[in-house]
Amino acid sequence: MSKPSMTPPGAEAAPAAAMNFSRRDLLRWTGSAAAVAAAAQPLYAASTDKVFRIGVVSAAIEGKPQTRNGHTWHFAQYLHPECDFDALKKHYPQVVDTWKNYYRNPDFAFDLLPFPDTRITHYYDADPTVGQAFADVFPGVKVATSLEEMCDEVDAVWMGDASGKGDDHYDLVAPGLARGLPTFCDKPIGGTVEGTRKILDLAKKHQAPLMSGSIFNHEWGMEAALRMRDAGEFGPIEHVSARLMSRYSLDRWMIYGQHPLWTVMTLMGPGIEGISLYEYNDTCHALVTFPDRYPCHVWYGQPYERFEYNRTDVYFKKKLFTFTPSIEGDFAFGHKYEIVRMADAFRKMLHTGKEPKPHQEILEVTAAVHAGALSLQEKNRQVRLEEVMG
Repeated sequence: MSKPSMTPPGAEAAPAAAMNFSRRDLLRWTGSAAAVAAAAQPLYAASTDKVFRIGVVSAAIEGKPQTRNGHTWHFAQYLHPECDFDALKKHYPQVVDTWKNYYRNPDFAFDLLPFPDTRITHYYDADPTVGQAFADVFPGVKVATSLEEMCDEVDAVWMGDASGKGDDHYDLVAPGLARGLPTFCDKPIGGTVEGTRKILDLAKKHQAPLMSGSIFNHEWGMEAALRMRDAGEFGPIEHVSARLMSRYSLDRWMIYGQHPLWTVMTLMGPGIEGISLYEYNDTCHALVTFPDRYPCHVWYGQPYERFEYNRTDVYFKKKLFTFTPSIEGDFAFGHKYEIVRMADAFRKMLHTGKEPKPHQEILEVTAAVHAGALSLQEKNRQVRLEEVMG
């Protein structure tokens, strides 16, 4: 039986095999021999006899359930080895083709899938009628009706939120954190600076490993940029321009502004001094400043010829490196890669107990989002993070 086409209309062909990348390919994609040497390190692939039981929790949007929450259905799916495509066709027919061709295609495994040591055992939504579809698609999952009871029966918690404001996040993750369970808490982690600090403090109090951040941190291009930075071949990073291609509004900034700000944070590190934000119609520009580094730029609402969600320009002293989520022009292939790598970072935390991002970085990104909103209210002045950190 011939393999189905992996290429949607108008897209370039995806690489022929998941990890069949030659040295020439890596040189072409990362641009340096030093980066290739660093890239030769194996992806994380720990083996263990333990199978971690994962409880997946779906956040709401102002009290309304996200019936097909992309950050549980799509982002948590690799924590479970099985998918029932008949049930998927019944409950979520619009994604069947892309899941077969990309997201559940075993040819695109990145030397990682299926994870041998994780399994989703529970799915919780405040509306108990929502979870059954997820349980049908991922065999063996139980619909949880109580967070407290679920957290007594799992080893870790994944709380996903595609488009919510974070106002329910503390209540959703607190039962697991209070038990010391490793927890993924989606953006915007606590909604407000105070809410974020409350979650971080609870995790610290109970020594519960906590993961939060942005899927942008796991892009193929981001990993290449970090290898270049750490190798030092092109000198230090002097500027980052992080862009979102979707159109801007202030409400969206409060949720999705976390993504480009996380890009700046991941490449430049913590220590943001302040931020000023300027908006015009459906686009905005933010200047992110540091006391000891070059300023960086966030652009929410960049025009685009072909939608790839985001683009990042990294200005090293000796090189400009630009990337999008796509790999070799194929967005779906690149998007699967970043989802898998994010899930694997969570899996790594389960084994090691080490958090992928320090609490200070999580708090700074939340503060930067709110500093930008305050800047808009006050004629685009630079707002220092200390003004909103409390």
